[in-house]
Amino acid sequence: MSKPALLDGVDLGPGVLAGFTPRRGGVSRSPWHELNLALHVGDDPSHVMANRARLEEWVGAPVVFADQVHGTEVIVVPGTPPPGTTSVGTADALVTCSAEVALGVLVADCVPVLLADVDAGVVAVAHAGRAGLAAGVIAAALAAMSELGARRPHVRAVLGPCIAGRSYEVPATMRDEVADRVPGSAATTSWGTPALDLAAGARSLLLAEGVRSVASVGADTFTDTRYFSHRRDGPATGRLAGVVRLVHG
Repeated sequence: MSKPALLDGVDLGPGVLAGFTPRRGGVSRSPWHELNLALHVGDDPSHVMANRARLEEWVGAPVVFADQVHGTEVIVVPGTPPPGTTSVGTADALVTCSAEVALGVLVADCVPVLLADVDAGVVAVAHAGRAGLAAGVIAAALAAMSELGARRPHVRAVLGPCIAGRSYEVPATMRDEVADRVPGSAATTSWGTPALDLAAGARSLLLAEGVRSVASVGADTFTDTRYFSHRRDGPATGRLAGVVRLVHG
């Protein structure tokens, strides 16, 4: 019996491996079942590390993660971290030019953003939740890519599974405050209340920064049980990962 695919692949251009992990294919038990990749949500750490090892085997390289805090800090990852490294630091975006390592971003409703400039050989991930989008995490990630030689018109972006505007109810004052900073993010739920569309907001910010190619998986984590959702399941749930790796140096 073949092993299940641990990444639902997306296209960021030739020479780039990229995708998003579903819940299937891991060893975590309920309520984190199956492929939980986060160490901070109460799951058995040995199960999380086993899941990460399975992902690394699939990707063919170490997958590095950061301690995400809904901010705008960016870490440039120079290459393979020391064995046993579970986090490369506190940040909400990671950037690398190395083909020896893959970058990972953890979410369970926020937008996982994958970025690549194939010509420059630069890839990045960003954790774009409500607070991070408003604070400028996307601009920060693109600025770090530019410092490594990426050019905005050549950058391709893919937005992964996240909570949809039709599902993400927020107070009207919050919707308005975020929309002031993130154009296109104001929305209405399917039941008629104020909401935020994080993917639409992320798309508008990427386009405003000069990125011309922005694709979206389009899956709503709140309604699609193939993915983890904090809003649906509460704090005792897992995290999916967006992963990107250069596969040629």
